[in-house]
Amino acid sequence: MEFNNNIPIYIQVMEKIKQEIVTSRLKPGDKMPSSRDYSVELGINFNTVARVYKEMEMEELLFTKRGLGTFVTESSDRVERLRFEMAKKQIELFVSGMRQIGYTKKDMIKFIEMENDYTEGDI
Repeated sequence: MEFNNNIPIYIQVMEKIKQEIVTSRLKPGDKMPSSRDYSVELGINFNTVARVYKEMEMEELLFTKRGLGTFVTESSDRVERLRFEMAKKQIELFVSGMRQIGYTKKDMIKFIEMENDYTEGDI
């Protein structure tokens, strides 16, 4: 994983794990690597991974079973809520960017429809 120097590493690792959860690369109940193993894999400090796991536990995306390890949430509702939060963030970025360059809501809808048609092979 390559890191962006402008964003804290723990945030980037959290986003990576969240992306893997919503795309089902990490499935409900999957065991996460130990903090030590994951820190070696990513080439980052052990404490950074421990912080990521702790924060993701507070967000109810991971849970720890004493003596067994850290696991991905088994709550499909929580995963769906995460998917919604991520989609909302992408839409907010898109709308904000389009407004900054002068596009209206109607224009944005046209762009979305055109992109959707293009990616579905209709053009």
